[in-house]
Amino acid sequence: MGRPGLMGNALLIILRAILKAVFEMKLVELSGKEKGALDVGCGDGGFTMRMAAHFRKVIGIDNGEERLKLAEVEKRTLGVENVRFEKQDAQHTTFAEDTFDIVYSRRGPTFYDELFRITKSGGYFLTIGIGEKDAWGLKEFFGRGQGFWTWKTSALAQAKEILQRKGFVVLYGQDFLFDEYYASYDDLNRFLQGVPIFEDFDSEKDRRHLEAYAAKFQTDKGIHLPRHRFVAVAMKEREV
Repeated sequence: MGRPGLMGNALLIILRAILKAVFEMKLVELSGKEKGALDVGCGDGGFTMRMAAHFRKVIGIDNGEERLKLAEVEKRTLGVENVRFEKQDAQHTTFAEDTFDIVYSRRGPTFYDELFRITKSGGYFLTIGIGEKDAWGLKEFFGRGQGFWTWKTSALAQAKEILQRKGFVVLYGQDFLFDEYYASYDDLNRFLQGVPIFEDFDSEKDRRHLEAYAAKFQTDKGIHLPRHRFVAVAMKEREV
């Protein structure tokens, strides 16, 4: 995976830390020892297990078998007992309606119908989403990419509108923009191979586009790549 240039590394770390800290603070504020939570797209389970201390039980779901195997190993190593990991399709989970007090997604998919179904009335949904300005210049060079056709519209505003339409009350929403700098073309190339900015990224077929982008956005800090995330918190309205 690519690495940011050294000159911009400290600021990048700070901005990423603020984003993660805000999300974690919001989650902990809503947690409780009597509550059950679902981590959608839990990955290797590191964050899931860190949050376990704040809940009665946390279930982490992911569709990657290797990631879940790593999560199980870490769970046994740490001796965390109130966490369970499952391989599940986030769009069609096996959970009953109104199962979880809190559902959260830091990097997983946001299938709002399913999220609403499995969240308890009066429960909460929290997410870190990808903003419309994320890697926008790079996507313009390629003519495609994650959210490319809707990047001129606020992703946070879209998320709020969908949440409200599905039956959630949006309690918090904030954009976070930061800059990454890649020390070389090879660093940026390796980075793109491991992220979903372009799900069909091919180092050879896309070389012309990437070389053109790298040449235009080369700075004294490295190759500039703007990033954009947002944090949203919503409550499922109680049934009357």
